[in-house]
Amino acid sequence: MTTALLTDHYELTMVQAALNDGTAHRRSLFDLFTRRLPEGRRYGVVAGLGRVVEAIEAFRFGDAELSWLLESGIIQDNLAEWLANYRFSGDIWGYPEGEIYFPGSPVLSVEGTFAEACILETVLLSIYNHDSAIAGAASRMTAMAGDRPCAEMGSRRTQEWSAVAAARAAYVAGFASTSNLEAGRSYGVPTIGTAAHSFTLLHDSESDAFRSQIATLGENTTLLVDTYDIEKAIRTGVEMTRGRLGAIRLDSGDLASAARQARDLLDELGATHTRIMVTSDLDEWQIAALQGAPVDGYGVGTSLVTGSGHPTCGFVYKLVARASSDEPDAPMTPVAKKSKGKNTLGGRKFAMRRRGEDGRAESEVIGLGAAPVGDENDRNLLVQVYRDGELLHRPTLDEARERHVDSRAELPASALRISRGDPALETVILDSAGDETTNPYQAAPGVPNI
Repeated sequence: MTTALLTDHYELTMVQAALNDGTAHRRSLFDLFTRRLPEGRRYGVVAGLGRVVEAIEAFRFGDAELSWLLESGIIQDNLAEWLANYRFSGDIWGYPEGEIYFPGSPVLSVEGTFAEACILETVLLSIYNHDSAIAGAASRMTAMAGDRPCAEMGSRRTQEWSAVAAARAAYVAGFASTSNLEAGRSYGVPTIGTAAHSFTLLHDSESDAFRSQIATLGENTTLLVDTYDIEKAIRTGVEMTRGRLGAIRLDSGDLASAARQARDLLDELGATHTRIMVTSDLDEWQIAALQGAPVDGYGVGTSLVTGSGHPTCGFVYKLVARASSDEPDAPMTPVAKKSKGKNTLGGRKFAMRRRGEDGRAESEVIGLGAAPVGDENDRNLLVQVYRDGELLHRPTLDEARERHVDSRAELPASALRISRGDPALETVILDSAGDETTNPYQAAPGVPNI
């Protein structure tokens, strides 16, 4: 399936005009970044790079797409001819998946001709704004959960294909599993699932339902015990498995109180190894409140797939440098918006995480030009993803998960508070001489981050 029409109309009209006036093939550099984090968030999490690679590889204009664009009067014949042969041939650098980001972080930098980089704008922003929002929420949840696993269960609370992307992004940020089978097939995210209340209601008795589930899935299954009477259900499940029941799930009421009562009962019945999993519209605040309860795992749905109140990251995609002509060796000139409250920083950038002697991150350093070398306290954040159209960087999801654990552990302890607060790290901007300069990325209050 092509991703070529996951594109805003104005991208093609810009390319059409640039093609007609001779500027379409000027070398250009675009940065994808945000001027601010979602309100109250202390850090962001990069997710979606793997899906971006998939989208770029599938960004092809076939006969059907070109015919529709021509018949609709959106493009002219010369642009149709160019689009028919479209293959991204430029360079891309970016923060690897799982990495932490802050305001001004050049999460992705795309360099190529104006035309080939411009038309990727919408699909890049769609993926990054969605996936990183989910990963940001998921990271806060897994931080509060600690060693207790979190399962993603939000498929029915979002658009069907967004659900697959959400499961992937949550996995990057530490979730252990998903209920979504397509995420398991497409990305290898471990899948889980047992039964809903409807399965219990289908049977003549709760005992019949439990007996059927155990016969099919084994004694290590998870029984949903709050359809009728929790205590009776627990006693039934333990008796049927002779104390070897894998887990119970609580999905309603005061979860902390119910978990304590369930734990006491399970232990009394000798089912000391039976785990307790809780669900029911959980978010990071509720997970934090359950830290003292005898809970062994969390299932999270609606709050996760909606970014826990922040379903987008506010990423933008801006031209920051361009050549003066379409000659291959024409020098690149920094360009920048001067719009009030929505300024950008022109020029090619490096990005580093400055760390103290204790290894803790102290600031996000964004500089113009080439990155300095030899400073062991500064960790380089950018990897090259494409060079001359060739894919160079495609790590596994497990590598992204490990990167997130390491990156989050590097942050100061204050970053993991879920109370509202400023970004955990200050973004420091360095000019081409290496001197600190004004940070243009702080959007004015009330000004949209576009």
